[in-house]
Amino acid sequence: MASCYSVTPIMEALQKSMQNTPPKASSHAMWWGTLGTVRPFPNFNSEKDARDIQTALESKDSDVNTLVRILTNRNNAQRQSIAESYRNLTQKELCPALKKAVSGGLEQLMLGLMMTPSQFDAHRLRQTMEGIGTDEESLLAVLCTKSPQQLKDATIAYKQEFGRYLENDLISETSKDFTKLVLAILKKEELNSKEMVDYQLIDQDVKALNDAVNGKKKDPAPWIQVLTMRDSNHLNRVLSRLEDLRGETVDKTVQSHFSGDLRLGFRTLVVSIPSIPLFLAQRLHSNIKKGSLVQGILISHSEEDLLCVRIEYRRLTNTSLYSTLQKEYKGEMQQALLALCRSEDL
Repeated sequence: MASCYSVTPIMEALQKSMQNTPPKASSHAMWWGTLGTVRPFPNFNSEKDARDIQTALESKDSDVNTLVRILTNRNNAQRQSIAESYRNLTQKELCPALKKAVSGGLEQLMLGLMMTPSQFDAHRLRQTMEGIGTDEESLLAVLCTKSPQQLKDATIAYKQEFGRYLENDLISETSKDFTKLVLAILKKEELNSKEMVDYQLIDQDVKALNDAVNGKKKDPAPWIQVLTMRDSNHLNRVLSRLEDLRGETVDKTVQSHFSGDLRLGFRTLVVSIPSIPLFLAQRLHSNIKKGSLVQGILISHSEEDLLCVRIEYRRLTNTSLYSTLQKEYKGEMQQALLALCRSEDL
């Protein structure tokens, strides 16, 4: 049977997408070698941006358009420099000033832009556990789309931002095998060698996963171990072999043999492993009206792989992400989201 566990062929579409980036991009070497949409702004001057932001904040009713235009057209490092220049210029912090100028979803977006990537990941994780009950789907979506190093950085930022330990909060908000799974994802270490294809380990992992669901009592331990301790290339081979062996998709195997939050966790992993951009495109398509979710993906991936997400969204829906955002959102929120998305994919 045909397997979905192969490298997604995005390069041709990606080249077309790169042609839609602003013309100045080609003259700045830093813009290349990234699959993000937000890149270093050319001729950047943090002092000038800080003065323009101060003027916008002090204008009657605040010039929100200027705030959005500047902050969505600078990369994260440049935004941190603007915050420092604003502090030196006004002896005040920028984020409290932004909170007074904007509200609602736009406030959430602007404050998210001013966080470092690790701070933003920490806040997204905290949001999934606040209030009544835990949003397991959103929690998994963050954990499963971050690298081991990004998760380590987010764990440190979580303690700095909230004075709490992320691991302890995950333990208190989850239970049983699902707790073991989320902690394994949080601390994931890719122990297989990336220098070579280890066919013996592939066979070993396929057997372990298959044996774990063949007995009367299903054993989640091998699934937790394999899915959180191997890199994606190795796992693509393992899951493809498992599908060939069982004659069904891995997603169907998971649905048939596990239940509850654990099933959701395994499904999220096996869907995101082949292609994180496709997984994110599917989440955007299913939740395009949920502003906080859309913001989270666009901000978090704008300097990482949002070009790939755009391409997968276009393939999935036959509509560009840019056009969809244009249709679903209005005003300054539309302006901000379109700036992060960057351009059309024809």
